[in-house]
Amino acid sequence: QVHLVQSGGGLAQPGGSLRLSCGSSGLSLDVYAIGWFRQTPGKEREGVSCINVWDGSTYYADSVKGRFTVSRDNAQTTVYLQVNNLKPEDTAVYYCATAKPEEICGTRNSLSKAKYYNWGQGTQVTVAS
Repeated sequence: QVHLVQSGGGLAQPGGSLRLSCGSSGLSLDVYAIGWFRQTPGKEREGVSCINVWDGSTYYADSVKGRFTVSRDNAQTTVYLQVNNLKPEDTAVYYCATAKPEEICGTRNSLSKAKYYNWGQGTQVTVAS
């Protein structure tokens, strides 16, 4: 089981940008779909985006479409979430996770947290002026 380590996040102003990283300590992620989720206190963990690392195909929740971009590096050991035009409502702890082996990213259903089993440690994103 690959161990996911997250970095990035922090404080940004409304309209600003951040890049979140989700790495595997050098192991290839090319057999996985990786999801990005976020959670605020008292709320369910919400899927925002996912990527099939083997071919780079992606899917986005409507709430972030056009503002967030998920990608992977050429070595396919790190997945990124570029978050642009940030809004205060984007404030949350962001998590990456590997999907279960049979899962493929590509539909709204692929952002269900039940389809993911191996989570990074989370990173805080705070959007405030």
